[in-house]
Amino acid sequence: MSFALDVNILLYASDTGSPHFERARAFIESCIAQKEVFSLGWPTVMSYLRIATHPAVFDHPLSPDEAMANIETLLNLPHVRFLSEEEGFWNVYRTTTAEVPTRGNLVPDAHLAALLRHHGVKKLYTHDRDFLKFPFLDVQDPFAGDRTKT
Repeated sequence: MSFALDVNILLYASDTGSPHFERARAFIESCIAQKEVFSLGWPTVMSYLRIATHPAVFDHPLSPDEAMANIETLLNLPHVRFLSEEEGFWNVYRTTTAEVPTRGNLVPDAHLAALLRHHGVKKLYTHDRDFLKFPFLDVQDPFAGDRTKT
C-alpha cells in the first residue's frame, strides 16, 4: 500500500513556528523509517520550495539550499516515488475536474488529486480539507487529534 504527502505536511515540518511543527516532523520521520512506499508529486515539491523560502509566509524562511536539501533527503530514499504527469494525464485531470467543479484555489489541489489518481495512489496525508471533495482519495489528517488551530 502506498500513500502521498501534501505540501502542508512538509511545510509544517519545516516551520519551527507552526503549532504542528513537532507532530509533522515526527510524522515525516515515521514515514521515512517505516519504509512503506510513499509518493510526492512534483507540484507538491515546487509548492514546498516556493512557500518554505517565502519571507511573507514563514517568520524564518528556509534558504533555497536548505529547502532543496530537505527535498533531496526524500529524493534519495529508495521507498519514495516522485510523480509527474505522463501520457494520458490530461484525460485524468478532465475526469477529476468533471466530478469536482474546479476553479481558483482548488486548481492546484485538483492537479495533485489527478496526478495521484493517474498513478494509482489513493491515500493522501494532508491537513487540507479541500481534498475531501475528491471521493476516490482516502484523505487522512495526521493532525486530526491536535487541539491547535492552523
